[in-house]
Amino acid sequence: MAKAKPHTRKHSLLRRLVSVLGPGLISGAADDDPSGIATYSIAGAQLGTTMLWTAFATWPLMAAVQMMCARIGMVSGNGLAQAFRKKFPRWLVVLASLALLAANTMNIGADLSGMADAVGMLTGINSHVYIVLFGIGISAATVWLPYAQIAKTLKWLALFLFAYVLTAFVVHPNWSAIFGDIVRPAAFHGKAAWATLVAILGTTISPYLFFWQASQEVEEEKTIGRSKTIERLGASDREIVDRKLDVGIGTFFSNAVMFFIIVTTALTLHRHGITNIETSRQAAEALRPLAGAACYYLYTFGVIGVGLLAIPTLSGSAAYALAETFGWREGLDEKAGKARAFYAVVLLSMAVGIAIDFGHINPVRALYWSAIVNGVLAPFLLTGILLVATDRAIMQNQPSSLLGRATVALTTLLMFTAAAGMFLL
Repeated sequence: MAKAKPHTRKHSLLRRLVSVLGPGLISGAADDDPSGIATYSIAGAQLGTTMLWTAFATWPLMAAVQMMCARIGMVSGNGLAQAFRKKFPRWLVVLASLALLAANTMNIGADLSGMADAVGMLTGINSHVYIVLFGIGISAATVWLPYAQIAKTLKWLALFLFAYVLTAFVVHPNWSAIFGDIVRPAAFHGKAAWATLVAILGTTISPYLFFWQASQEVEEEKTIGRSKTIERLGASDREIVDRKLDVGIGTFFSNAVMFFIIVTTALTLHRHGITNIETSRQAAEALRPLAGAACYYLYTFGVIGVGLLAIPTLSGSAAYALAETFGWREGLDEKAGKARAFYAVVLLSMAVGIAIDFGHINPVRALYWSAIVNGVLAPFLLTGILLVATDRAIMQNQPSSLLGRATVALTTLLMFTAAAGMFLL
């Protein structure tokens, strides 16, 4: 049998990689929501390049967590909250789901505000108009579009992440000096540094992505005809390897974007003594005279694009969690009339998020502090995820690997330690 030509093998490999991209890519891209952009911008503005090492350190941690959540959804045939119900008291799952709803709703409000402020800056029209337009538009798309269309749209929106890669090159960084700072980071001390670390961990390893990842796995299986839970039990080796590739690529790009945002703001805002960022407008307008119009527009359009990607995952993850907790009919492929409670959560979180924005809340600070709250809450959820992932009954005798469990356990410990350091110092 003739051997395949080298270019044919390369083409096949590329096609394979593209074909596996799905839930992992969407979750990774959604991780760089306006909350993440604000957090990384504040980190670069306040601390310069001293936090760049976190972009490398958090990649394997985030990948292990998201893959564990994906595996739970793939082999149990259910979302994360429903898996929790099999392991923990119902009142505890209800509490976790309500806490997720509250946190996500605040994050939606802050994300809408950041997006609207960005568009208002470009058009000169009051940002409150865009808050309502974005809220209504995203809600309508979430309710009326089928899951396959939503997933396809979200994957294309992930391209907006490249705006932040380009911004870093616009400022012409000294890469040798930057990589020197990564290899030999400055001393880590002070409450501000600890708070920033917790915020980075919280926005990188975000609770809403845990639920979204597992629920997306269920939706993916439904789209290929596995409508009943019993049909979704277990996963083949090929399916698990494909998802590992998907999650690995998605989390890599997510952390690469974090790296480039910190580089951009460190070499512009921090270098010129602009360390107190209060609004998206201030961050973008401060970049304009320092790095030029190209950097300004890329930063601004990036906020808008990733907001369109992230907000549906925020409202959707809370809806999935509550539906699984209370046994409601669920799914983005369900008609609104058949899954009223599920879509009611989506619309309620969006409506409250819009209302929050008329309360004169500073969007960047709200996003930054919501990331810190997530950094405190996430380790408790990770403990539950770890216990579920090691339960052979729930996991259909396909528990997470020893390396995966060790990495998630390390992640949990680090997040508990970072949160404690912030409050104790």
